[in-house]
Amino acid sequence: MKSIPPTSGPIYITKVDYQRLLELVHLERQQTGNRVVEGLERELRRAEMVESYEVLPDVVTMNSRVRLRNAANDSTLEITLVYPRHADIKANKISILAPVATAVLGCRPGDTVVWPMPKGEATYFVEAVLHQPEANGDMVS
Repeated sequence: MKSIPPTSGPIYITKVDYQRLLELVHLERQQTGNRVVEGLERELRRAEMVESYEVLPDVVTMNSRVRLRNAANDSTLEITLVYPRHADIKANKISILAPVATAVLGCRPGDTVVWPMPKGEATYFVEAVLHQPEANGDMVS
């Protein structure tokens, strides 16, 4: 498969998610240092904030479930982006501090995301947003 550069334009984050994620960045920085939150902080800097009721239904927000397609081998991965306290790898609930979750936050189907792996990088396409709380009216705290 041909190499495609990652999406580098703006991402869309609800104002509520932005505030909560900014608080998480500050808290994590105090507890663990910068390294853990560098990726999330970088994404927040390029984010365009929108109201929860204005976010398009195919934008990956917090607590969204998303299907990703591996650019290298065409396999799929389904994950739900959650805050660290709700992470559960067996249920595919991935902490926003994990590189994969940080990479897909604010993306839409068709976007390409890349995140670091122990031996290089993983490149995936955002295939579908399977559930978005804002679109379903079930905002999660």
